[in-house]
Amino acid sequence: MEHDAAICGPICYEAFAAIDRQHNFPPDLPSPEVGTHLLSIMFSHPKMYCIVAEAEGRIVGSNCLDERSIIAGVGPVTVDPRIQNRRIGRALMEAVLDRARQRQFAGVRLVQAAFHNRSMSLYTKLGFVAREPLSIMQGPAIMETLEGTEVRPAQEADVEAASVLCERVHGHNRAELRDGIRAGSARAVIRTGALTGYASSLAFFGHAVGETNEDLQALIATAESFGGPGILVPTRNPQLLRWCLEKSLRIVYPMTLMTIGLYNEPTGAYMASVTF
Repeated sequence: MEHDAAICGPICYEAFAAIDRQHNFPPDLPSPEVGTHLLSIMFSHPKMYCIVAEAEGRIVGSNCLDERSIIAGVGPVTVDPRIQNRRIGRALMEAVLDRARQRQFAGVRLVQAAFHNRSMSLYTKLGFVAREPLSIMQGPAIMETLEGTEVRPAQEADVEAASVLCERVHGHNRAELRDGIRAGSARAVIRTGALTGYASSLAFFGHAVGETNEDLQALIATAESFGGPGILVPTRNPQLLRWCLEKSLRIVYPMTLMTIGLYNEPTGAYMASVTF
C-alpha cells in the first residue's frame, strides 16, 4: 500500500497539475508529497477499493471507489501525463464500475472539472449523467457566529439525527460522517436544541447537509479554514453562492456532479464532496 502510494502520489499531482496548467487554473494539490499523503490514506482505508494501472513494467495510474455508503464515489482517477492517450484512464474507470456493479451499489457518482472536456466526454460515454454544476470556493476564514445557531464538533451521538437529515435531503444517508468525527473535522449545527445541519469537514473531500441555507452558512462562517482547493457549493443555489461571495470567498473553478443509478433531486441545502 505505502509503496504504491509513494509512486501514485506524484502521478496524481502531475496529472491534475498538467490539466490545471493547460487551462490556467491553480493546481488541485500543492505538491507531490500531498498527493502521496492523500493516496496513502485512501489506499489504506478498509472501505476504499483502490487499484493501480501498470504499463511497460511500471505503475502509471490509479483510481479509487469509495464504498462507505450505498452510493459509491469515484476518484481520484489519474494517469501519468507522459503516457496519455492509451485508454488507461478508461480502463481504470471500467474496473471500478465493474466493481460497483458486482457489489450492487444503488448508484455511482463522481465530480469532474467542468473545463476538462475529455473527462466529461469519457464519463458520458461510460453512462454518467451530468446532474449539478458546482463551484469550488476558497478564501479567508469568516469567523462569525450566526444568531440562533450553535456550531460544535459532531459526536457519535449525532450520527442518527444526521442520517435522518441526509435521507430527507438526498434520499439516502452517507456514512463518511463517522470518519469526520474520528478525524475531528466534523461539525454539527444546533438550532432550538435539534441538529439541523452537519459537515463531515469543510474541505474538498467533505460534504455538508442542512435543513436550510442558514445551516450551511453557519458551518461555513465558523470554519477556521477550507481544506484543499475549497468547498463545493452548488452553483444553482444563488442564495448560498452569493452569500459566500459577499463574505469574500472566491470561485476557484467550476465542477460538475455526474451520476449513474440512483439520484434524487435534493430537497434541502447541501454541499458536495469531490467524490460526490
